[in-house]
Amino acid sequence: MATVRGSCLCGDVAWEAEGPFELMSHCHCSRCRKAHGAAFATYVMCGADAFRLVRGRERMVRYESSPGLFRPFCGRCGGVVSDGTAWEGRAGMPAGSLDDDPDVRPLAHIFVASKAPWFEIRDQLPRFDAYPPGFEGTAVADRPRPPAGKGTGGSCLCGGVTFVVTGEPIRCHNCHCSRCRKARGAAYASNLFTSADGFRLTGGEDLLVSYKVPGARFFTQVFCRTCGAPMPRADRERNFGIVPMGGLDDDPGIRPARHIFVGSKAPWCEIADDLPQYAEYPPTP
Repeated sequence: MATVRGSCLCGDVAWEAEGPFELMSHCHCSRCRKAHGAAFATYVMCGADAFRLVRGRERMVRYESSPGLFRPFCGRCGGVVSDGTAWEGRAGMPAGSLDDDPDVRPLAHIFVASKAPWFEIRDQLPRFDAYPPGFEGTAVADRPRPPAGKGTGGSCLCGGVTFVVTGEPIRCHNCHCSRCRKARGAAYASNLFTSADGFRLTGGEDLLVSYKVPGARFFTQVFCRTCGAPMPRADRERNFGIVPMGGLDDDPGIRPARHIFVGSKAPWCEIADDLPQYAEYPPTP
């Protein structure tokens, strides 16, 4: 049987699991979008006894996003990880954090009733407003949206960090590079770019943690230390404000316009829209 490996962005937390793998799905619930800072989260299951944590349990932070559901992340880099917690004999893993192809593909989109307004589902997979048929569970209501005032509001999963985007959006894109996939634990990162002063924190600045990838000129992840949700950051050198779109509470009025770094795309991720695709950086910013 195939064995896959997974790890966080910094590599402090790592695991491996043995197939067969099953029940891969894209979840659009607001909690998954917040936790991953992405349009949706993709999870895949293995047998609970086929999962092995290789290292990093002491690095993990676990946030209870709804009663009995804990979301683990690396306290150093904020990457979403798996701790192997069993659910009906299975362990779930964030597919974006995997290093290997699990040789299964997504079966459905779930919790589509909570889908981000800026994201359009273009593939032909089945869609379910909440849990798919055959799965027991009570959908937990979305958290109340914090008032943003003027601008586009956003917040982390726990609500401790809040922000508002007041600057004009410059562009939005979906990035498939391996760093973005590890940082978000998702198929890709959807980011909104504005000016460095185009957003402002309205609460929780003391909760923010910053992790810069060693050797990278720009790649930095900022996240909430309580819940791990990716948060905006200012790149003063290039005068960019970079906002994870999964953290938005309001519709920004702009949509992702391209896919970049598709040369590093996850093998299980299908690009079904007609947006331009670039193997790495596009020819123009």
